[in-house]
Amino acid sequence: MGKLFKYMKGYWAGALVVFALLIVQAYCDLSLPNYTADILDTGIMQSGVENVCPQVLREETLGDIKLFMTEEEQAEVDKYYTLKNSIKDCDIPIEENNVYSGAVYELNTDDSGVIERLDEDFGMAVLTYTGISQMSSEDMQAQDGGKDTEQELSAEQQEKLAELMQSGEEITPMALVRAGVTDGLALRNELEEKYASMTDTAVSQSAKAFWQQEYAGVSVDMERFQKNYLFAQGGKMLGMAAVIMVCTICICYLAAKIGSGIGKDLRVGVFKKVVSFSNTEMDKFSTSSLITRSTNDIQQIQMVITIMLRMCLYAPILGVGGLIKVLHTNTSMVWIIALAVGLVLALVLVLMAVAMPKFKIMQNKVDKLNLVTREILTGLPVIRAFSREKHEEERFDATNRDLTKTMLFTNRVMTFMMPVMMFIMNGVSVLIVWVSSKQIDLGKLQVGSMTAFITYSMMIIMAFLMLSMISVMLPRAAVAAERVDDVLTAEPVITDKEGVSDRKITKGLVKFDHVNFRYENADCDVLEDIDFTAEPGKTTAIIGSTGSGKSTLIHLIPRFYDVTSGKITIDGVDVRDYSQHNLREQIGFVPQKGVLFSGDIRSNLSFGCPDAPQERLVKAAEIAQAAEFIEAKPDKYDSPIAQGGSNVSGGQKQRLSIARAIAKDPKIFIFDDSFSALDFKTDVSLRKALNENVGDSTVLIVAQRIVTIMNADKIIVLDEGKIAGQGTHKELLLNCGVYTQIVRSQLSEKEYEQQLAEAKAELSSGKEGE
Repeated sequence: MGKLFKYMKGYWAGALVVFALLIVQAYCDLSLPNYTADILDTGIMQSGVENVCPQVLREETLGDIKLFMTEEEQAEVDKYYTLKNSIKDCDIPIEENNVYSGAVYELNTDDSGVIERLDEDFGMAVLTYTGISQMSSEDMQAQDGGKDTEQELSAEQQEKLAELMQSGEEITPMALVRAGVTDGLALRNELEEKYASMTDTAVSQSAKAFWQQEYAGVSVDMERFQKNYLFAQGGKMLGMAAVIMVCTICICYLAAKIGSGIGKDLRVGVFKKVVSFSNTEMDKFSTSSLITRSTNDIQQIQMVITIMLRMCLYAPILGVGGLIKVLHTNTSMVWIIALAVGLVLALVLVLMAVAMPKFKIMQNKVDKLNLVTREILTGLPVIRAFSREKHEEERFDATNRDLTKTMLFTNRVMTFMMPVMMFIMNGVSVLIVWVSSKQIDLGKLQVGSMTAFITYSMMIIMAFLMLSMISVMLPRAAVAAERVDDVLTAEPVITDKEGVSDRKITKGLVKFDHVNFRYENADCDVLEDIDFTAEPGKTTAIIGSTGSGKSTLIHLIPRFYDVTSGKITIDGVDVRDYSQHNLREQIGFVPQKGVLFSGDIRSNLSFGCPDAPQERLVKAAEIAQAAEFIEAKPDKYDSPIAQGGSNVSGGQKQRLSIARAIAKDPKIFIFDDSFSALDFKTDVSLRKALNENVGDSTVLIVAQRIVTIMNADKIIVLDEGKIAGQGTHKELLLNCGVYTQIVRSQLSEKEYEQQLAEAKAELSSGKEGE
């Protein structure tokens, strides 16, 4: 996990923007259930009446309700309600016919804090007013236990009662409160004690039901009033949805950009690191493994980082926000959320414990499949030649089945997770409905609030579901990140010395000074006490049996490997004191197997010297005996070369490889058995042209054929990693048994006797001259 965050270095600004957008998106997502609840509870159930404090009410109604308020409440109501002569002067939809003609009071503030206080002021006052208004005097007397009201009244109250009776007005509980016979606040206190168990929700619903009747009484067009509320809330929901859409698009774009940017950086980093690898590191990391790490592993990292930015950051924001909203909605059902989250976490932990070990195994099996596939594809001609297609098919099938079995296991684990998650989510929904139905019946909860609670619960569970999905993907990405990091943190064995000078090769004098070499983790040296000099203007050939260390020896010159002991100097300077660039810039290396790159003949010949003029390329092709077949092609030097040079023959590929080295015009030529694919005629012509045109350069030739090196100025004979002899062809015939064996194995007895006689004759003439 830490490595994944390490790769995000340089992208933190974009990640912070994504995080900010996720907060905005989560805020909008968490707001939508509240708007839905408001539409259900207020817009539909309460006809759009939003608050306990009314928007308008009749003058006499407000006067009656104030009788049940404290002096402070009355003062606050007087402050925020303005008397209007007509309902037409109010900002509220009214009916066109039968308009109420009396004076009304209108709310003159939209401050939410003030409205919240006014809701508290009106709550119990309206409940008391509606309760008293619906009672008859017999009901009140029955409520008082049948006591004679007159006997309990004070002299002042009895006087007011007498005036009320003389006025001829019907004696009702409300009339008694208006006349001052009964104390309104005392009645309110009695009702508050009686309805102590009544919830704020029930009080609010009762008050809003009363205001619907009051609005109808003052000619408010309730249909338009309700529609206005629904459209306003719906418009807000649409606005929130639009913001969510914009945020989602921006988040997806930025997350994809960050993920692809990290993927690109990792590919560049891996490529640069692999290019800097010596043969030692290439032996440690197989080619198939490096391909998997550069493609599949980096793709895994890129995908997980993209999803992590979109889901892993969003899940906790959504989960915490949902939990806060749930606590504001209904705390008595939080235990349901806790139960669901506990079940989800238990499921994720079990799945993680089962699936995690399989992910590392799966990546290794992908490596193995790539290795087998690469071996089969590159060795296809050999497979066909030995009629082993069936065997290789079975080998590939076994590897493929092994990988498939592991992948099926991990996929089954993931497919098992989703049904269980859906079962938990649906079970939670049913449980919430069952518990909420009882609370709705008791008036403690509204239908819209229940809907909002279910939505918030699903959001919390979905947050944990997203985290669980990420947790399943993270182990595989962590394995991939570790494998990529192994490459990026691998320290190449061969590096430039600190503060290496910018010296360059001027002559090309190569000297091996008692060189020993041993491969990493090997038990013994491959090369022992190699000591010889290759001079400019001369050809030095190296010959020996298979496995004698010829290729290893020449690989030490361009520092594909470094010597274990001793040293190699060029122009008297240790090769390790040159920068790798300057060292290899003056070496024309032709490998044992000709390698061409996709493009055309021109791009391949100018590979080591991009700015080489056409004349130099043509000359190099002529020396390498490649000009004839190039000129025969319709497009000549612009003729296409397929990947790996598959559209040219082995001999043509080798000649183009030689021409590429010649076009570079280096100080040192190294031919690693590069003439083996050429026929004898071409071999002779090429070596002759090479001697005539690169006479100032040092030429080292590794060869198996005697005829290739017979005319070399110096021949080094290797046997089991040691120099068995060195000298000219004729000198070695006389004094090197290993060389003699090689010559006799390749020449007829007659040719050998002739060569030996010439060598002896030359030796005799040399002694006579002395």
